[in-house]
Amino acid sequence: MSALAPWQQRVLDGALAALAEGRLGHALLFTGAPKMGKGRVAEMLARRLLCATPGADGLACGRCRGCQLYSAGTHPDLRTVTLELNEKTDKLRSEIVVEQVRELGAWFSLTPQMGGAQVALIHPAHAMNLNASNALLKTLEEPSRERYLLLVTDRPGRLPATIRSRCQRLEFRAPSRAEALAWLCAAGHPEKLAEPALEAARGHPGLAADWLAEGGLELRRGVAADLNAVAAGKQPAVELAQRWLADEQAELRLRFAAELALDGAAHRLAGATAPGLTLPGDFQKLSAWYDGINRAREQLGVPALRHDLALAGLLLEWRSLFNDPGMQGARR
Repeated sequence: MSALAPWQQRVLDGALAALAEGRLGHALLFTGAPKMGKGRVAEMLARRLLCATPGADGLACGRCRGCQLYSAGTHPDLRTVTLELNEKTDKLRSEIVVEQVRELGAWFSLTPQMGGAQVALIHPAHAMNLNASNALLKTLEEPSRERYLLLVTDRPGRLPATIRSRCQRLEFRAPSRAEALAWLCAAGHPEKLAEPALEAARGHPGLAADWLAEGGLELRRGVAADLNAVAAGKQPAVELAQRWLADEQAELRLRFAAELALDGAAHRLAGATAPGLTLPGDFQKLSAWYDGINRAREQLGVPALRHDLALAGLLLEWRSLFNDPGMQGARR
């Protein structure tokens, strides 16, 4: 296993110290931006909680029966709750449903088979629907010794306040630019590529690393070019909406579109020109468009909606921002 990034190590060290001092809560909420390593650290802590003979460094030993079962994915005192396949549609569900959480509650009522702790991972926790959240609340209200709930999310605001208030929060904060850049370079990315990737990822090195490895920067530049073409009337909105939604990169394209608009708004406030993107001059309308494209991105998992029509409408709105007579002088 490769070494943890510095910001991941800081969170794990804090959790291990709390465990050693008897301060670790039975419900933990791992929060932070996407790709910060929340799931990895949660899994390392789960492994440690299920280890019978932890090492002097506080980590799981990797040799005991519990560690062996964990590595094999067969530990009887570990449960993972995540998005499951819908048997009717043969597609991944967009929500964690109440039956999954009720089964977890029933499992927690059993005696641990290995005689130690019971650990449950819920990831992504914000995917629980309302009924599932209410069912989890019952488990949170009845804490038991050596029973641990590890919730992982990059959208904690979508969890009910009643759940958040009952969890000990472990927050993954973005590192300094220097630390993030050093980590990217140590991973083998040239600085001349790492710098723009880190800027595009708003300082989040995990995202930057993914985009460097998977061509995300090229995709982002393509989204900017598409928006410019729509604004100039050179790209039909309906055709572009269908193309953007045609593959597994749909969510990332909408994310980039939203971030480009947000970057543009920031540059507009600063009196500067946003690099690579032609922007309207109306800050309020630009902000409203940003909100709209983010809503469209969040609703991609809802199967009943016509996402192509909603996105085409947003792209037409983008074009209309440049055709407003009161804004012609602001176009750059």
